[in-house]
Amino acid sequence: MHELKIGLLGCGIVGKGVANILIQNQQLIQSRAGIRLTLKTVADIDTESGRGIPLDEGVFITDAFKVVDDPEIDVVVELIGGKTIARELILKAVDNGKHVVTANKALIAEHGNEMFQKALEKGVEIAYEASVGGCMPIIKTLRESLIGNHIHSMTGILNGTCNYILSKITDTGISFEEALGNAQAIGFAEADPTLDVEGFDTAHKLTILSSIAYGMALNLKDIYTEGITRITPMDIEFARQFGYRIKLLAISKNNGDSVDARVHPAMISDSNLLSNVNGSLNAVAVTGDAAGDIVLYGHGAGMMPTASAVISDLADIARNRLSGIKNRIPPLSFQPDHIKTLPIMPIDEISTHYYCRFSAVDSPGVLSKISGILGQYGISIKSVHQKGRKTKGSVPVVMLTHLAKEADIQRALAEIDGIDVVNEKTVIIRIAEEEELE
Repeated sequence: MHELKIGLLGCGIVGKGVANILIQNQQLIQSRAGIRLTLKTVADIDTESGRGIPLDEGVFITDAFKVVDDPEIDVVVELIGGKTIARELILKAVDNGKHVVTANKALIAEHGNEMFQKALEKGVEIAYEASVGGCMPIIKTLRESLIGNHIHSMTGILNGTCNYILSKITDTGISFEEALGNAQAIGFAEADPTLDVEGFDTAHKLTILSSIAYGMALNLKDIYTEGITRITPMDIEFARQFGYRIKLLAISKNNGDSVDARVHPAMISDSNLLSNVNGSLNAVAVTGDAAGDIVLYGHGAGMMPTASAVISDLADIARNRLSGIKNRIPPLSFQPDHIKTLPIMPIDEISTHYYCRFSAVDSPGVLSKISGILGQYGISIKSVHQKGRKTKGSVPVVMLTHLAKEADIQRALAEIDGIDVVNEKTVIIRIAEEEELE
């Protein structure tokens, strides 16, 4: 009987899901893959509870390095997380000639170039479908289904925590802090939510997708990243009145000689499919020259959705082994000698539409002062909205702009925020019009 022996590093939420699928659906997987997937060893700091997984005595151990050094293990599944010990274990496994499956998007985004090169040298695979989008097969889609397409652009909602928080504020009008607390109470947000709410998790995922789509080396450091902590119920209500919804978007466009890749809150039309992706769900819209527009939608995290993606990678490795094939699909889709270094546009160079909310003194001449400064920087105002509601002696003044350059907006707002009729730092939210997402 053909068999693939698996060593699992980390048996937390996702690890438990992987173990349960391997055990409960073993016959189903074998009937599809043509090879038996056997969970041989599980390394975790807790070897006593067993996590409710029906495994033989001795399967649980505490030493992860024994797993990567075990000559009987064919594939190591890394679900520890982090970028230190996980990286060391993966490189050690690769050195020992073992395939690796991981869901570690931060590690791939920051150290993937090094790890993939090492894997190619050793003739093994590092598979990472679970690192982006959970059960949404976005990596497989880009690497396989869309192989004949020039990918023009991608726009995604890639963090369930942020999407849940923004959906909660939109539906109930509660504050960011209240929505975050709600998300933490039901397990949708970590005790320290910084990676999620500041946009870093989304940036990791966008780094990976951009590299696969455009054949470029992984480049996290140049992706502009902005989170959702300054979004208020007032901004969401204004957006609703203008026919928009606010989402944390991962935006990526191929300009040929450069890439526009950024993460930030954005207003999108309420008629756009992505605006109706709510709760903790994820979605990615991809535009290719042959396929046109496609949208993938599903659970981007959680025990079973993420575990499902891990199993998909294990099955691919099993099939390749059964056929005597190695590295059938290059790690980043393109052949290694075709991976190029494409610059990522600085955020200052992009042009888009803007929502600007000023906290202004309720006195004559305020609008003319603000609009005058905007005009000095070549920023054309599309519409002005002033509400009677006051906060701390100020009234909100909202201006929507025509297409403007980010650098000009930032210079104008730095000057506006310094004048005596503006009491607080101006809130700006970029508006992703339909034509800009293509």
